[in-house]
Amino acid sequence: MQSEFEKKINDFMLNTIKTKSQPKILEFGVRKGISTKKFINICEKNNGHLYSVDVDDCSEISKSTNWTFIKSRDDNFNYLETKLPKEFDLIFLDSFHNAEHVSKIFYYYYSKLKKGGSFFFDDISWLPYLKNTERDNFNCEINNLETFEKLLDILKVNTINFDLYFSFIGSGMGRIVKLQDNELIKPKKIKTRKLSFKNFFRKIFNIFS
Repeated sequence: MQSEFEKKINDFMLNTIKTKSQPKILEFGVRKGISTKKFINICEKNNGHLYSVDVDDCSEISKSTNWTFIKSRDDNFNYLETKLPKEFDLIFLDSFHNAEHVSKIFYYYYSKLKKGGSFFFDDISWLPYLKNTERDNFNCEINNLETFEKLLDILKVNTINFDLYFSFIGSGMGRIVKLQDNELIKPKKIKTRKLSFKNFFRKIFNIFS
């Protein structure tokens, strides 16, 4: 039986690339190599190539000639520029789960994503980590919630540049589909009327109506 992680990988991400001819894939974060091996399998079938980046030495995951492993931080931009091609069909970010880091990596590598390509972000759902739930975890709850909100902030000022989709399987996953080759606009915090007096009176009215 496949895990939640494998299910969202298979159903939400791999279906977008598995029939692509000669795909170029960039992966940040290898760990046990679950997604890495799946990407390599697609690259071997479709004459593609996977580039994986991790701070730990994960080079023993595979001996495939369709795979290049690079031991590095994902934000070591100058170094990685010498190791990576200019364009990718799919980029998967699963390294340091912090909203500001996710934003930094996305804004830098978005220009390397082909038009029509997909940029995936793991761990965007805070729901499994809420207090008194099975996975109760403060850090995961807050980091995932902040990442989710950051993606919405980025979307708010870039709706003509990409579409944004979410899966809430397990710890969740986000997908951005590139529509235009425009330079991205920097994010702005979304301002809502949730804490407004108008909403306060709306709630009072609903209670007594």
